[in-house]
Amino acid sequence: AVKRIYWRPPRISRAAMTLIATVAVVVLVAVEAFPARIQQPWHAEKLRAAQLAQDAFDAIKAEKVRRGIPIDPQLDPFATGMIGTPMSQVTSNSGTLSAKQASANPNFAALIVHYLRQVDVGPGDLIAVGASGSFPALNAATFAAAEALGLEAIVITSSSASQYGANDPDLLWIDMERVLAEARVLRLRSVAASLGGIDDAGIGLSDQGRDLIRAAIGRNGLDLLAVDTLAASIDERMRTFERAARGRPIRAYVNVGGGSASVGTHVGKKLFRPGLNRYPPLGAAQVDSVMLRFGEQGVPVVHLTNIEALARKHGLGPSGGKAPRVGEGAVFVSVEYDRRLAALVD
Repeated sequence: AVKRIYWRPPRISRAAMTLIATVAVVVLVAVEAFPARIQQPWHAEKLRAAQLAQDAFDAIKAEKVRRGIPIDPQLDPFATGMIGTPMSQVTSNSGTLSAKQASANPNFAALIVHYLRQVDVGPGDLIAVGASGSFPALNAATFAAAEALGLEAIVITSSSASQYGANDPDLLWIDMERVLAEARVLRLRSVAASLGGIDDAGIGLSDQGRDLIRAAIGRNGLDLLAVDTLAASIDERMRTFERAARGRPIRAYVNVGGGSASVGTHVGKKLFRPGLNRYPPLGAAQVDSVMLRFGEQGVPVVHLTNIEALARKHGLGPSGGKAPRVGEGAVFVSVEYDRRLAALVD
């Protein structure tokens, strides 16, 4: 017969070993069951930014109700007011509904605060923003983050919008930001706007669509970036930012969405990673863009794209099928193993 051979520490009874094993299991279960909640840096600024973003959503929703613009419960199940229609005269290209729905979360403002503070952007600093009609909720979140941090910002907007963005001809993003400023919810306004769309020149829109956008830019008192090529748009945007800065350093550039001039076509959009880019990525120089030019100047770039992935990474999705609430997400409080309990298992 084969004898069972196993090692057991000398002079330790089986009862003692059983007790030790039981305690270890109990502590392990406790570690899993009672994680530590760690408040993240800049918590107060993040909460203020998220609340400002929520106030902006509420103000835009109220404006839509006042104007009789319907809020479709199938497209906008949480009735945020930040989701547009599938198609209009000013719709520039296709869009992903789930990405637009994910973006309508006020806590993205806290994430933007997190990115900006990581590169020491703070009160009194100047940033540049490439806003997009395709993601009005993220524009509002960016404005809210800037306000919460006491920043100044130079904003240029691509006025047209992809599907489900700010694509009502009477209420483009540049109209929304005016509404927010007049209601004293968010003070920032664009200094200039382009037609957006292909090559940032309105290619792909009808003549009527381009005329509607020009009318919106005019009624909001903005400078029109009238360009014929993508290269010209990039040049003109950089000149506009430089003039508006008046010699002050621009401490960060925030890009919202995938505006052609800002990201440099779909290829450039993918070269920069979603979130914070402290330096241009390898290979970025092959595709000219506003992001690239700022990056080459040593300006950090916050790239708000691939929104669903960003939401998952930072716990910004809806919880239990309910609308996101201000203060939710790992960007505010992270859930980690309690190191004191974990030490007992070692």
